[in-house]
Amino acid sequence: MPDEYLIGTGIYDVTGPAAELGMMGMASIEQKTEGIHSRLFARAFIVCDQNSDKRVVIVSADIWSCTLAVKMEVVNRLKNIYGNGLYTIDNVLLSGTHTHSGPGGYSHYALYNLSILGFDKQNFECIVNGMVQAIKRAHENLAPGKIFVNTGDVQDCGFNRSETAFKSNVEWQKDNKISNTDKEMLLIKFIKNDGKEVGCLNWFAIHPTNRGNKNKLITGDNKGYASYLFEKEKKTNIHDKETFIAAFANSNCGDVSGNVKYGIPDLIHDFDRMKEFGEKQYRKAYELYSSATKQIKGSVDYRHTHVDFSKIQIEGTNNRTYPAALGASMFAGSTEDSKSEFGIVEGIKATISGNYPAGQKNIILEAINLLSGLLTGFKVPGILEDEMKQGHHPKPIVLAQGLAEPYPLSPQILPLQIIRIGNLVLLGVPFELTTMAGRRLRNSILDILSTEGIENIALATYSNGYAGYVTTKEEYDVQHYEGASTHFGPYTLEALQQELGKLASAIKEGKTVPGGQTPKDLSSEQTTLQTSIVADTQPLPWIPFGGVQTDVDSSYKVGATARVIFWGAHPKNNLRTQGTFLEVQRKDGSEWKTIFTDHDTCTTFQWKRDFIANSKIIITWNIPADTKFGEYRICHYGDAKDISGNVKAYSGVSGTFKVGEAISVNEINFKNSFGKQVELWFYHPNDWLRWSAYERKILQKDESFVWKTPIGWGKVQVRFTGPGKWKTISGGESIIIKVNGDIENSDS
Repeated sequence: MPDEYLIGTGIYDVTGPAAELGMMGMASIEQKTEGIHSRLFARAFIVCDQNSDKRVVIVSADIWSCTLAVKMEVVNRLKNIYGNGLYTIDNVLLSGTHTHSGPGGYSHYALYNLSILGFDKQNFECIVNGMVQAIKRAHENLAPGKIFVNTGDVQDCGFNRSETAFKSNVEWQKDNKISNTDKEMLLIKFIKNDGKEVGCLNWFAIHPTNRGNKNKLITGDNKGYASYLFEKEKKTNIHDKETFIAAFANSNCGDVSGNVKYGIPDLIHDFDRMKEFGEKQYRKAYELYSSATKQIKGSVDYRHTHVDFSKIQIEGTNNRTYPAALGASMFAGSTEDSKSEFGIVEGIKATISGNYPAGQKNIILEAINLLSGLLTGFKVPGILEDEMKQGHHPKPIVLAQGLAEPYPLSPQILPLQIIRIGNLVLLGVPFELTTMAGRRLRNSILDILSTEGIENIALATYSNGYAGYVTTKEEYDVQHYEGASTHFGPYTLEALQQELGKLASAIKEGKTVPGGQTPKDLSSEQTTLQTSIVADTQPLPWIPFGGVQTDVDSSYKVGATARVIFWGAHPKNNLRTQGTFLEVQRKDGSEWKTIFTDHDTCTTFQWKRDFIANSKIIITWNIPADTKFGEYRICHYGDAKDISGNVKAYSGVSGTFKVGEAISVNEINFKNSFGKQVELWFYHPNDWLRWSAYERKILQKDESFVWKTPIGWGKVQVRFTGPGKWKTISGGESIIIKVNGDIENSDS
């Protein structure tokens, strides 16, 4: 039994177009990229059994999900590099963290490209190339090493967003004290035999949706932030041949959100919520990593197949799955994470006499008509056979995408995968599972493999493809968002347990499995409604690309926000992969040294169109509390396209500015004379994004309150949740919230 393996890790940039490309996850046409708050990365791990030479590849990328198109193309390119036998569709697992703030358009199925306005070749290439490059780096870094495993609970990090559905489960009916989320984080740690720490990979269930559908800056959300913190601690350098990587993969988070107790993301609180849930994951991961002493031992093995989920017969029953279809409540969205654009609520069920529930038919038909207008070229049946309707009951079918012609709008022939590394098993599934669905799936596989010494099972969701949700039968019957988004009907979980069980049994018995029907290659069928970049123009002939429109101030205090606006060009001209659109530099003697880039979360890079083909580049730097006093500047890097299609790099530099000590704290006295409770909102007056600097306070009737301005603010804008307007005030003032709803100085 091997107690060490050949291990290798690698990381590479997968940040797609930072302007005018729809973001994937919230299905909002209005949510298009307008910049970067942090870059996205693919992190690759290779484990090779030195006895058998069997090896596996595990990639976790800061994207919404892997897609069939990405998986097929990555494997094809690996075959071109390494030959047919080394890295194949069977031993390569590609997963997404499920961020909803990354660019979309990289699926070959129309359902997932609708809000993106079609397939985007540039983003597809960026993701595929990034995964391949990360795997290449991991391969080149292979060397003897050990893997350790550890587990522990992450407290108060995500809440169940569909409690009504969860409470319908028989497990909760028997014991209503069971947790309605999976709190356990499973972590594995990679250390070379020479003592070099090269990475960690963990799985924990939470939706990365803290940033919401109003956000337009690219970010890995809470999981990307957790990776950022861990890698910053370990001084990761993405340009090094080998560097430490920290991957925060997802698990059965289908009904788990960090927004439940806070409300729908609003651009005000989102960044702080992302930090909160990212920091909780980081802290627990670092704790588990630091204390991991249990070594993984044993052979490496894997099984993979493709299964047509539109027609799986559940053995020993009369139950089966059916072609993919969406229910009415799918269009409600996750009401804790976003607001439905259709006015639909969760829990809509079909009536016994027909497919549409009473009182909801018009809303559903409106949704159908909207979709039909976006699905030009496809034939989607409007009238369904009774068998199809009954097979999905009680789901009222809004869109039967599995019956579309010339091919389904979402995939039905799907990849299933099991990877074994010693006493650890990974289940690679192309779904998002609810908490209870994930528990049942893990338990069913553990029942098969427990005699093989398997102790830990990682559920790797969003892997190798994507085909909606999987709920339990009880949850499905409630028809919340998750149940309505379970494509293949009420027995999808049982089908998944059955088919993955076959792979587990094959590993246990040392048998091979058939590869199944290969999904159709749809690469030649792709269309797009997106426009290309014709040319970039300067605002005036004598103003160069990179010229400063609005410069920084001459000095800032620690805690303040430096801001500069450049005249620039469209970010699609060059993604600046493995690079940056900005640098914050500090003067060190006669040299300027870069201290932050567009991956650092204290900076933002924002693009805005000006007139027809002009671009404004807005860069901010929220100056951290530990910033050294001294002289600084902000640099912008971009690429402009001329009318002939030639692309040329340019750069711009802000004026220099000094960063000095924080200003003293000022006090502002408030009294609530409004006649009832009010909620006060305080903002930094120069904070253009309004989420990086804010505070709020509940003030009861007739209550007085002394508010101390945070370091670096000086002045503050304040309003309350009433008809009052924004008012800019300084310290030392007394403010009365008057009965008529005004916020005024006491002496006015």
